[in-house]
Amino acid sequence: MRRQLARTLHLQSLGCAMGMILCAAQVQAQDAGRRPHAARESAPQLATVKVTAALDQARNQLSPSTGSSLYLFTAQALKALPLGRATPLNEVLLQAPGVVRDSFGQLHIRGNMANIQYRINGVILPESIAGFGQTLDTRIIKSVSLLDGALPAQYGLRTAGVISIDTRSGAQLGNGGSVGVTAGSNGHIAPFLDVHGHRGRWSWFFSGSYLRDDLGISAPTAARHTLHDRTWQGNGFGDLTYLINAHARISLLAGVSDNRFQIPPNPGQPALYQLAGVSSYPSADLNENQNELTRFAVLSLQGKLGNTDYQISAGQRYSQVDYLPDPIGDLMYLGVAATVMRSNRADTLQADFATPLGLRNTVRYGFFGDFQRGVQDNTARVFAADAAGNQTSAVPFTLLDNHVLLARTASAYVQDQWNASDRLTLNGGLRYDRISGFLDESQISPRLGLVYQLDNQWTLHAGYARYFSPPAPGLITTTDLAEFAGTTNQQPGNSNTDVRAMRENYYDAGVQWAPDANLTLGLDAYFSQTRDTLDVGQFGTALIFADFNYGYGRNHGVEFTANWQHGPLHAYLNAAVDMARAKVIASGQYNWSPAEVSYIADHWILLDHAPRLTGSGGLDYRFATGTTAGFDFMYSSGLRAGFANTQTMPGWFQLNLSVGRRFDLPELGTVHARLALVNALDRVIELRNGTGLGVGLAPQYAQRRGVYLTLRKNF
Repeated sequence: MRRQLARTLHLQSLGCAMGMILCAAQVQAQDAGRRPHAARESAPQLATVKVTAALDQARNQLSPSTGSSLYLFTAQALKALPLGRATPLNEVLLQAPGVVRDSFGQLHIRGNMANIQYRINGVILPESIAGFGQTLDTRIIKSVSLLDGALPAQYGLRTAGVISIDTRSGAQLGNGGSVGVTAGSNGHIAPFLDVHGHRGRWSWFFSGSYLRDDLGISAPTAARHTLHDRTWQGNGFGDLTYLINAHARISLLAGVSDNRFQIPPNPGQPALYQLAGVSSYPSADLNENQNELTRFAVLSLQGKLGNTDYQISAGQRYSQVDYLPDPIGDLMYLGVAATVMRSNRADTLQADFATPLGLRNTVRYGFFGDFQRGVQDNTARVFAADAAGNQTSAVPFTLLDNHVLLARTASAYVQDQWNASDRLTLNGGLRYDRISGFLDESQISPRLGLVYQLDNQWTLHAGYARYFSPPAPGLITTTDLAEFAGTTNQQPGNSNTDVRAMRENYYDAGVQWAPDANLTLGLDAYFSQTRDTLDVGQFGTALIFADFNYGYGRNHGVEFTANWQHGPLHAYLNAAVDMARAKVIASGQYNWSPAEVSYIADHWILLDHAPRLTGSGGLDYRFATGTTAGFDFMYSSGLRAGFANTQTMPGWFQLNLSVGRRFDLPELGTVHARLALVNALDRVIELRNGTGLGVGLAPQYAQRRGVYLTLRKNF
């Protein structure tokens, strides 16, 4: 009955959303039909490239950044990275200020744990169940920006940072494509294919890639080669667009990622439990695996009706993560062999509008809603244990811990951008968010931002934002503590308050100085106070993450940016100082010992994911011959570790080098080649040592030195 109801709600919500888009498209078509015959556009008469550019500009009007901090990666910046467009998206973002690198490819922005929103062409993409696979390929991206700080009212729910992606377009690229491969260290082989073009009113962009690598996730040792760490990953993306007329278009975006990972063992560990019939099982032989699947599709109508720019989108995202244990090894080393399967489906509806009022005001308004259904299936084999957790039987038995979670989100906003003068712009608004289902909370959030241009060189910005960030439904873990009592999977504690939404007051101010056309310097400072501070941890054997709350949080920091462009030379430098602290574990207390929970109740602790100092930078140069050369680097003072995060991991520095050249070959024509040396100094980078709040059980190391060659042929 519950599944039938959920299925009915899915169909109703999608049907309603599709109906709105089709009705709006019909209005556009009828409006075009009422125009004089001479003004109507036939398919051949539409200037596809010009119309697409105008509609892109109209879409950009829907997304302001007044009072916030914006860091942009242009198409040229993406190409200049050591791995070029073969760089995973999370590693691209590590070159922005305040972005922190964690194990398994996780990102943290300005002291926040995850809480990141992704938008594709202005459309919110609901987050997947957190694993360690990449959903989006950098090759589909035209440009990507990081927006953080005090965000305008349009942005909510996920507020640590907004990753805004503009995809490549067949209308702008023309008819053609590219095919190529990246190959290198650790058995890395990654072929790819892009196809794009336009004809009449239609334009398209399709991309597909495959990856096989013997270094799939963070290794538990510093060795160059890791046991049982292979990955197979497939990604596909498509954008199909139809121009209704010169003022409207309808687009279908769809993507899929299917990632499979072996989980590397930590050799030489002692077995902690006895299994009947098995006398010896080396930890190096453990065979654990994790599979991750994400697919999404979004149908959008975007255009201009009168003076109002608009975009209406309906979409669906499905995500699934399956952890497959070693049925013998997990029992002997962990005391539990749990097959964990999680899935989450989200149906979404989003609408954004921008209407100018007079010459100096633009009112923006819109809404977002989604319905999510999550399924958690946990089949665990455990041993019986006494009250102290000591094993009392060598014969395992099976327990089931299965749950279904429903969640609904409704959001609406209105904001006014007032160009008070040629130098001063103010943006104020209100936002309302409500989440119901697994929890029932809501908030009205004021926002205010300003930008003031002192002169042609100096620009100031400042802002305030009240945030409401509910836990991601895909990260909610529901566990029956009583069911595992008296087993080797009994939790350290027995208290379990439900996770809640985080509420935050955020302040941001900054200055930018551009003394000439080549150099830009920026300085930005921020401060925030939170209640029910959200954090994410890895609990149990599966590499799946779950939300929990601290009672209180404080965070402040400063960021510096420098960018220099002079002819063929481009250089940049970023540095950030951050201090994120929290007090009182307010939900999921059972994951820690009573001693640790008690300590955190009385002490402000540093958060495990927030190093004190981070930095990044790079340089690239194009020679007169067309050859390019460059480097980039990353630095971190180290994540937190130990009891209540009272220790610090070692700091680290990573340098990457690259050189690229175009070759004109008699048989093949023009071939683009790029050679990259990753971690050129071969530094041993230990990101985690297996301790810290919600960190997991095993150490995690970054990749050692690797060499990669990319060959690409356009057609």
